[in-house]
Amino acid sequence: MLSKEDQRRFEQITRHLRESDPAFFARLDHRARGRHGRWLLLLTVVLWAALPATTVLAGRLAGAIFAVVLLTNAALMWRFRQRWL
Repeated sequence: MLSKEDQRRFEQITRHLRESDPAFFARLDHRARGRHGRWLLLLTVVLWAALPATTVLAGRLAGAIFAVVLLTNAALMWRFRQRWL
């Protein structure tokens, strides 16, 4: 955690960087978004792998609900895939 003074200074530096070199800042922002997307993709794969166990342990209805949620997640990730890459 940063102190309030350090946080204020960091925001000031960030604001100055954004204003002075927007192309560089956009590249950094894009990379940070990509890392977030990779974690979301990994979580999705792990949840798909857990679907059979969930169905066996919690029953067909829970498995079906789980599958519908995961299909919706996959559809949304596919629809907005440019954000996650």
